[in-house]
Amino acid sequence: MNDMVDQIAARVGIPAEVAEKAVGMMLGFLQREAADGPVAKMIESIPGASELVAKYNGEGETGGGGILGSIMGAFGGGGVMALGQQLMAEGLGMGEITTLAKETMAIAEQHAGKDVVEEVVSSVPGLSQFV
Repeated sequence: MNDMVDQIAARVGIPAEVAEKAVGMMLGFLQREAADGPVAKMIESIPGASELVAKYNGEGETGGGGILGSIMGAFGGGGVMALGQQLMAEGLGMGEITTLAKETMAIAEQHAGKDVVEEVVSSVPGLSQFV
């Protein structure tokens, strides 16, 4: 595990293995959904982030999310809500997901700078309410 994962696991209060997968899924989501330039800069700036994205990008996308996933898909509501469902499927509660997102973005700010992180967050509809 890397320092970022250990730090986030401790702050969220979850096992490091769960934090590793959740952070990888979150960063992979951002890589797919956020503005290309800023998100690439952010991921490259965080030690170990590229490896997490490579390992967990797309993890949990299959399976459809049950009835709620079907409803969200029917109304075009993937994005942040779909990521939330995937993280809940990993055993995280809403409070843990919110803390995970805030801690991940705080670490990203330390490495990539506040302006880059703000560009990433503002380029993903609905993300700002979680970070």
